[in-house]
Amino acid sequence: MRQFLDGLYRVAEWAAMAALCAIAVLVFAQVSGRVFDTLLVMTGSSPYGFLIPSLAEIAGFLLVGASFLALAGSFRAGSHIRVTLALMHLPEKVRRASETTALALAAFLSGLLAFYTARLAWDSFVYGEKSFGIIAVPLSLPQGVMALGALVFAIATIDDLVATLRGGRPTSIAKEEEGAGDVA
Repeated sequence: MRQFLDGLYRVAEWAAMAALCAIAVLVFAQVSGRVFDTLLVMTGSSPYGFLIPSLAEIAGFLLVGASFLALAGSFRAGSHIRVTLALMHLPEKVRRASETTALALAAFLSGLLAFYTARLAWDSFVYGEKSFGIIAVPLSLPQGVMALGALVFAIATIDDLVATLRGGRPTSIAKEEEGAGDVA
């Protein structure tokens, strides 16, 4: 099960990276087209008029997808903003209770986020909602990716909650403690 969950988090991170790379490629292509058009005009030719329709909208959809797909991986890596300074100075029993409470709340809220983003995507699918750009993108696609990222994040928070309830350390805190030993 551990290998499956770690693989799931890794796949989500790779998908987030692919979305960011797609944004970079699309923006680079658009800028290159503009530069090419400028060079054509400077040489006395008429511009080609290269354009990626709905680039801003598509880049926005990809950015939302990348952000949500990266939630679980960044949570497990300890990259999310947390208040650990206070936790470090608490007695062990109080610290464990605080971590468990925070993880239970995070699991509950991330579960709600996953449920309602999935519901939003489903409603958009049922009603055939489309974006208003030049290319009418079905809104259920980016919302579905958003829901998938939220679901993987909910699984990651539940994973850490279960590990903590079994007596282990949350992954993010364990990574933070490992990193603290490296800084001297």
